[in-house]
Amino acid sequence: MTLRPYYRALGDTGLQLSPLGLGTVKFGRNQGVKYPTSFELPSDQQIRSLLAQAHDLGINLLDTAPAYGTSEERLGPLLAGQRSDWLICTKVGEEFSAGESSFNFSAAHTRRSIERSLRRLHTDYLDMVLVHSDGNDLQVLDDEVYPTLQQLKQQGLIRAFGFSGKTIDGGIRALQQGDCAMVTYNLNEQGERPVLDFALSHNKGILIKKALASGHLCLDGEDPVQQGLRLVLGHRAVTSAIIGTITPRHLEQNVQAAAAVLEQQE
Repeated sequence: MTLRPYYRALGDTGLQLSPLGLGTVKFGRNQGVKYPTSFELPSDQQIRSLLAQAHDLGINLLDTAPAYGTSEERLGPLLAGQRSDWLICTKVGEEFSAGESSFNFSAAHTRRSIERSLRRLHTDYLDMVLVHSDGNDLQVLDDEVYPTLQQLKQQGLIRAFGFSGKTIDGGIRALQQGDCAMVTYNLNEQGERPVLDFALSHNKGILIKKALASGHLCLDGEDPVQQGLRLVLGHRAVTSAIIGTITPRHLEQNVQAAAAVLEQQE
């Protein structure tokens, strides 16, 4: 069982992503998160094993962020010797400290954030960087962060950039000016579908957050994971859905469900 036959292009960036990406918020943060149950942060060995399992299952995308606590710092050493095996997506704009989020979209902070992520992740380039919006999407896009990311792309420090927002208008403008967008889309929330439709018609990439409603998805009489992935992966704009888990069994089940859905869609 592997997702390798089902890799998808991230718009016109030249990047080929597995249809599921591994979200790493649970690697470094268990405060202020909206999961249905509390959890302990995994050990380095548990993360190392999960990364090996994800790679064996054909996942090549890791999604992290400065706002994910110590996620970047932990990933860096654990990915030693494996950089070519992974596409790394991180974020700028949101910081998480002492249990609180703060936001900064200035050019100076954006550059500092990227330089810090490169150090933490022990790499000299980032495959994707997304702006972590505070919800005021259009206002954020009017700030300095997007032009700064464009400059960093031209300098070769990042390969693609985009926006993780909360509104239709923000998502569409972000796609007009960038390479990709991360959108909430699941069986419970489909309000941002126009962003997906725009991406499809303009050859832009789409990453899906909360594909399984952060673990809250529940359907009577049906497999909620398979039904959820059927919806998400059924939209041709979707490049990859981010699945955040630290449980090997859940990871395998998610890949199994995705593979079944993708086989049916072929």
